[in-house]
Amino acid sequence: MTDAGQAWLDIWKAGEWLNPPPDVRRRAGDLVVTAEEGSDFWRTTSYGFVHDSGHALLLPLPEAAAVEVRFLLDYEEQFDQAGVLVRADEGSWTKAGVEISDGVPQLGAVVTRQVSDWSVAPVPEWRGREVTVRASRTANALTVRARVADDPWRLVRVAPLDSEQPLFAGPYCCAPTRAGLQVTFRGAVLTPADQSLHPDDEGS
Repeated sequence: MTDAGQAWLDIWKAGEWLNPPPDVRRRAGDLVVTAEEGSDFWRTTSYGFVHDSGHALLLPLPEAAAVEVRFLLDYEEQFDQAGVLVRADEGSWTKAGVEISDGVPQLGAVVTRQVSDWSVAPVPEWRGREVTVRASRTANALTVRARVADDPWRLVRVAPLDSEQPLFAGPYCCAPTRAGLQVTFRGAVLTPADQSLHPDDEGS
């Protein structure tokens, strides 16, 4: 097993926090993270501000690897969010997961290359369930998929990458508008990257 693979076996111990949260607790095999009020990742677009205060537990993401993060979708306030962050630096990153917007869980991604964009799709049927988000690094692309339980993977986003740039990845959460958000992360592992955009050509 590679050093990277070994570290990812226990990211709860080996990962490094970007913006440590106010409270982190181990509960059996889970990690329960309390987000700080006002925490967020966003750059400029539409709102005009730059926020780089979200909480993320990160390890290196090698080439041809994917990170899978599992968490409980049991939060419900406006802009509560959790998922995967893949980061090069403060101006180049992607976050993907489920965010509450207009009272509905929204599966989506924010891709930031100096300025942020945002795409979402409603997933109200995912409330109260365990969500898995997977971000695969292959050459010049980051491919994001998500699912609940053993449902088929849903393609969320394909975003460009600088293939020479070191990347770090792991679970993240933010609470832009309120105090008291707690996110239960069930696990985070390193897996082989997706081999194709098309389900008939790749494994699960």
